[in-house]
Amino acid sequence: MASFTPLDLPLRAGGRAKKNVNYFYDMDIGNFAYDAQHPMKPHRIRLAHSLIMNYGLASKMAMYRAKPATFQEMTYFHTDDYINFLQTINLDNMHRYQEKQFTYGIGGDTPIFDGLFDFCSISAGGSMEAAARLARSKCDIAINWAGGLHHAKKGEASGFCYVNDIVLGILELLKYFPRVLYIDIDVHHGDGVEEAFLTTDRVMTVSFHNFGEFFPGTGGLRDIGVGKGKYYSVNFPLREGMDDVSYKGIFEPIISKIMERYRPGAVVLQCGADSLSGDRIGPFNLSMRGHANCVEFVKSFNVPTLILGGGGYTMKNVALTWAYETGVLLDQPMDPVLPYNEYYEYYGPTYELDVRPSNSRNANGPEYLKKITARILENLNEIDFAPSVQMVAVPPAPTGMDSEAEKELDDADEDQNKDVRFTLHRREKMVADEDGYVSDSDDEDEQRRRPTRRNQMGYRDSLSSLTEGKAAIEDYEEGIGEDGDEDAEVDVEDDSEGDIKEDAEEDVGKGIEDNGIDDDIENEDEDTTGLEIEVQVSPTVENGAEILDSESEGEVASEVAAGQATPPSPGADESVQFTPARSDTSELEGDTVMVDVPSEVDDITT
Repeated sequence: MASFTPLDLPLRAGGRAKKNVNYFYDMDIGNFAYDAQHPMKPHRIRLAHSLIMNYGLASKMAMYRAKPATFQEMTYFHTDDYINFLQTINLDNMHRYQEKQFTYGIGGDTPIFDGLFDFCSISAGGSMEAAARLARSKCDIAINWAGGLHHAKKGEASGFCYVNDIVLGILELLKYFPRVLYIDIDVHHGDGVEEAFLTTDRVMTVSFHNFGEFFPGTGGLRDIGVGKGKYYSVNFPLREGMDDVSYKGIFEPIISKIMERYRPGAVVLQCGADSLSGDRIGPFNLSMRGHANCVEFVKSFNVPTLILGGGGYTMKNVALTWAYETGVLLDQPMDPVLPYNEYYEYYGPTYELDVRPSNSRNANGPEYLKKITARILENLNEIDFAPSVQMVAVPPAPTGMDSEAEKELDDADEDQNKDVRFTLHRREKMVADEDGYVSDSDDEDEQRRRPTRRNQMGYRDSLSSLTEGKAAIEDYEEGIGEDGDEDAEVDVEDDSEGDIKEDAEEDVGKGIEDNGIDDDIENEDEDTTGLEIEVQVSPTVENGAEILDSESEGEVASEVAAGQATPPSPGADESVQFTPARSDTSELEGDTVMVDVPSEVDDITT
């Protein structure tokens, strides 16, 4: 007779309220591969996304392709040297960095592979942007199945993880929320996240994991935090064979107690799928519904929630579970019979939306679980009830539009165009093309591949001068002019918001590289942290000369006519979108508004 009791889980009444869900996915994530024998397969995220699309869940939530995290954003937590190493090393030069590979934990289960830094950027960027939208009340739930890499340390890779997107996302949440709760249901202990917040009471980390002679070997019952963070690290060490009923019996009372005592402003839930039955690495015995019960229970508290992926090494089980949990978050029923899709053959022989438990023995006896639960609940009584956070000075008001005007633009843009890359027509094309297959072509809708601004609304006005300036120059070249007169002058929109910075003028003709703007910002004497910057983009010519204002208009037109300067190419800098920056101000509170200036912009006007 089987030793488990599978769960038949209905949707919880507390989670029935309609949620505003944002979903983050980058089509490139499935193109990366650690190596042929490595158990971590980023392709599993593509499988999950395909199921989500073919179940029709895309129309129930807003979908975004996040801007990849930059070098600077990754260093909000990681060391500069470590991120620089990840950016530099590749398969061709790795032999020159043998010593550094050892120093930074590279090798073995964290190998060098083609596109390593890009993979880390996509994973981290999705979690940071999702957290930013949660923090600014743009959504109730944000999902990034490409995130959840919880083992990475400040200056070291570990356990298939290179950049800790979870820590970066929590740092983003801490700018707005006084307390953040992190819950980890991966089969491995979330050591990287716990270590990052070990000494603070602003983040409580809770991990349910297999313990003993099992990676990473940390997360014992006595690991409760240090100093001010004492009792704010909660670890439930488990044994092999953990089943649905036992997991539900410990998860719900502990999380309920934490929500009652800690009162977090936001929750981050890492949904590692290696705790499922049949995983290649994990020894637990959870079914898909047992795993999803944790997601549904956390959702029932109606707290802003960031949902992340994590482990999971049987690809079809990972895809089935994350697709099902997306439906749970949306309160959408899902047919147990899988819809046909381009990866249909992965789900044989049953082709059902289910991951069943096995009849393996549960080594977690009732007495053991009861004892550990009682000890943890006792420790939770030691924490302060909803610990307060020290008040800090709020940065000056943004230099751009006021909050009411920005909100109006946000609402208008949300209604008109949540994401220009995912219109209804494009969603339908992604679900099925003429042959009935899900489209994953890089050629389709190249606009989707352009970087986005986090929480950015109303950005088109900022680019009007660029677009009109280019059109005017193109008209002049053709000898048309605005009135059809061959002698008509080029009409370049004047910069009405302020003068171009002197350092930008000095760079005229130097052919500034696209990523040079980061260095320019870092070298500014004035600290712009916490300020909203209104950016004006001026069209450039290929030899580096810039159109600065209307007074220089005639000179530029003359140079173009004389062949001394070349007007900008039609595709250059046509789409630039901006997102609030994610700076490491973990103790900053209040309505802080930050801005991130993407690498495509060469001029800044405050």
